[in-house]
Amino acid sequence: MPRILRLEASKHVKGRVLVFFQDKELVKLTEDEVLLRGLFAGQELSEEEYAALVQDGKLSSAKSAAARLCSSKLLSRGELLQKLRDKGEDPACAQQAADWLEELGVLDDSRYAASVARHYAARGYGRKKLEQEFFRRKIPRELWPQALEELPDSAGTIDRLIAQRLSDPTDPKELNRVQNFLLRRGFSWGEVREGLERYLAERGKE
Repeated sequence: MPRILRLEASKHVKGRVLVFFQDKELVKLTEDEVLLRGLFAGQELSEEEYAALVQDGKLSSAKSAAARLCSSKLLSRGELLQKLRDKGEDPACAQQAADWLEELGVLDDSRYAASVARHYAARGYGRKKLEQEFFRRKIPRELWPQALEELPDSAGTIDRLIAQRLSDPTDPKELNRVQNFLLRRGFSWGEVREGLERYLAERGKE
């Protein structure tokens, strides 16, 4: 039967305990889990109890890693799962850890999508750029429309960028350069054309 050789506090992760077994792999648990189970050196476990302890250790590890990752920056569920996989966490436990953080309200893809949209819109980017960021950050597509609908109209941003960059609309090279700049920023051709029309109309009134 699996027997616990010793329990040691982790030197690298606060609140984690390393449980060493004779002829078995060590298990990493939280202090609370050790106390709840009443584990002690010399204790013998059945194979079923050991297997359950190993699974608890994997889930504990995934939750701990997930909490650390989400404490430093906002992440989507997809980004979190990818980072947990990259760290070698058990895939099923990674899913459970993500579920746990969603229940706590720490992980919220809708809120994250809105935050990403506001950030890039404020920096003067258009819808296509925002959609590229949603894709890169693994935000579910069904959440894209709502995040985009909450943004103010892009016309004001386009008008501001054109006014900053276009000084001579009669110069074809300058006009083409500004058009390409706006398209690279993620604005559609229709939005760019309308913006230039507004700019020319205003210049005509001067």
